[in-house]
Amino acid sequence: MNNMPHYEEQYLSLMRQIWENGSVQRDRTGVGTKALFGATMRFSLADDAIPLLTTKRVYWKTAAREMLWFLTGNTNIRPLLEQKVKIWTDWPLDRYRRETGADISQDDFEQRIVEDTAFAEKWGDLGPVYGAQWVNWPRYEAAENGLFRRAAKGIDQVSLLVECLKNNPGSRRHIIEGWNVAELDQMALPPCHKTYQFHVADGVLSCILFQRSCDLGLGFAFNAFSAALLTRMLASVCGYQAGELIWQGGDVHLYLNHAPLVEEQLSRTPSGAPKLKLLRLADSIFDYRIEDFEVVDYQPQSHISAPVAV
Repeated sequence: MNNMPHYEEQYLSLMRQIWENGSVQRDRTGVGTKALFGATMRFSLADDAIPLLTTKRVYWKTAAREMLWFLTGNTNIRPLLEQKVKIWTDWPLDRYRRETGADISQDDFEQRIVEDTAFAEKWGDLGPVYGAQWVNWPRYEAAENGLFRRAAKGIDQVSLLVECLKNNPGSRRHIIEGWNVAELDQMALPPCHKTYQFHVADGVLSCILFQRSCDLGLGFAFNAFSAALLTRMLASVCGYQAGELIWQGGDVHLYLNHAPLVEEQLSRTPSGAPKLKLLRLADSIFDYRIEDFEVVDYQPQSHISAPVAV
């Protein structure tokens, strides 16, 4: 009989610790949080294990579509909305309302983004967020008269990572970094899951994700699944087994207006052992599609909704 604690217990323990003992802070959104600085959780990825929360339903296909979008380098929400993924709408919608004074509904805004190319180009872009930094980090080249100009193609960190994992597995430089200081002020939201570091030992690939800011009630479930998915994809294309996801949080917080979510979730007991199946071996990490992923043995409790703080 397995007497090991369920992997989700560490998440619920951290949630309880913050909710009961966290420091109340004023934050950028004006909502207010209870927060703790510095936390770590570890999740096994062996034998297809995936750290999906079971005390509420996590819409993992939405998270997977977002990860695939990151890997394209696209920073416009239009491709997401075409797939009915609405998790990034709040930021451009807020900007549109502020700058135009228009009282437009979210549904109408999203419909215009999908149907109107010019409108999408102007109002749907998030600035150089995640994907832009991952596969097109700005690079500059010498021009005439001692000046420099931005190169047409930037640095593709993901491709460099894959090559390094394959050809120099013992390196301590297997890193994807999103925190480009020079471009933070151009981003709708600076990267929360900012640094991914990978490690190979005995043919097993593991990942540490450092998150500078973590909305434990809403964002964490997506962040953990996405990091595990990325690790699985990398392991697959590089010829390794997946080992472990180590999650580290800087400012880990719960929003004060998430009390119903927190209290409901803490009343629930985790159960089950979901698995993530990769249904084919892609030629490249950029070739994976949503239909290549399948989650089995996932029987979560009901979804718990809560507002996003923008």
